[in-house]
Amino acid sequence: MENESINPILETQNLEFTYSYEDGISNKVLNGINLKVPSGQFLAILGRNGSGKSTLAKHFNAVLLPTGGKAYALGIDTSDETRTYDIRQNVGMVFQNPDNQIVATIVEEDVAFALENLGVPPEEIRRRVDEALNAVGMYEYRNHAPHQLSGGQKQRVAIAGIIAMKPKCIVLDEPTAMLDPRGRREVIETIMKLNRDEKITIVLITHFMDEAVRADRVVVIDHGNILLDGAPRSVFSNVAMLKSIGLDVPQAAELLYELNKSGEKLPLDVLTAEECIDALATLLEESHCRKIR
Repeated sequence: MENESINPILETQNLEFTYSYEDGISNKVLNGINLKVPSGQFLAILGRNGSGKSTLAKHFNAVLLPTGGKAYALGIDTSDETRTYDIRQNVGMVFQNPDNQIVATIVEEDVAFALENLGVPPEEIRRRVDEALNAVGMYEYRNHAPHQLSGGQKQRVAIAGIIAMKPKCIVLDEPTAMLDPRGRREVIETIMKLNRDEKITIVLITHFMDEAVRADRVVVIDHGNILLDGAPRSVFSNVAMLKSIGLDVPQAAELLYELNKSGEKLPLDVLTAEECIDALATLLEESHCRKIR
């Protein structure tokens, strides 16, 4: 297998995808996407509904296959159906609704489900299940029934089931869309811990700006094209552009953007409330100094 320190763990080359329907109507969703995701990166992909972000995500582990161009996972062409198993062992997918991913009546049995189907020895299953549940902070719930858990806890169990497979990358397609704020926080903290401690590459599809700001890199997709690609601070400084395509921006950046409309000259590359306060404090100090003069 190719050296992952040199080659990206995920890559698309002029990737196109068109949905075709029985009535002859077709809908082109991706228009020549070129993207490389290095091993160990935490990438957030943003876009409004219908932008193509979820369609792109499904190409990373061969849920969908390109209708034009190429998609690669760990250097493997996803169109090579003889390698689909290899791809899905290394690139796990987590979807919006955890109820659609949980298949067993006991938490630890659900996490073990895929391993049992692969014929992994029982002692190895036990070790991997315990490690995975500890990694997502759900070990103490190992004997609980999944239906008794909160939405955030269920999603963490679903993530544990993926972790137990020992993937190199996890793609999460709006995993917090159906969760309350507490559940969202639990899942995002889990994702960040896996990226930081386990060095698992993370691709997070989201429309929550406060989730995206915590990533290493943000890609914005609109109408099947990459519109912006860079560090969160750089991407979210494009307030007017993001608002023009129907996306929100971090509250701190939006506040300063609105103040600038009244003639102020505040920086827009701010992500947190603390940075916003610092910028406003500097503005007030400069204004005070001008009055003294």
